[in-house]
Amino acid sequence: QVQLVESGGGLVQPGGSLRLSCAASGSIVSINRMGWYRQAPGKQRELVAQIFGETTTNYADSVQGRFSITRDNAKNTVYLQMNSLNPEDTAVYLCNADVTWRSGTLWYTNAYWGQGTQVTVSS
Repeated sequence: QVQLVESGGGLVQPGGSLRLSCAASGSIVSINRMGWYRQAPGKQRELVAQIFGETTTNYADSVQGRFSITRDNAKNTVYLQMNSLNPEDTAVYLCNADVTWRSGTLWYTNAYWGQGTQVTVSS
């Protein structure tokens, strides 16, 4: 099986920065897409950013130019650098990945979610 573990959330003042990390572990063969979503109280979960392979990325309009998603394939880890944060960025941030994993001689591909990390932007 596979686990995703996020870290790096916290409380930051408006205009500040945070860097989130999400590490995948388990019997991983490969990871195609990795992404970050967020969910604020009373709102639907939304895609923030995603990365395909090593360099193909896309972002929500609301974070374009402020957030940057990168990944380290050797560590099965994806990062989200968040700059110029504002109170509207406050949410639980969740990592998501499409993972091919093995069990014995069989391979499977599933989407996995992390448990989420809270980001609060407030003065």
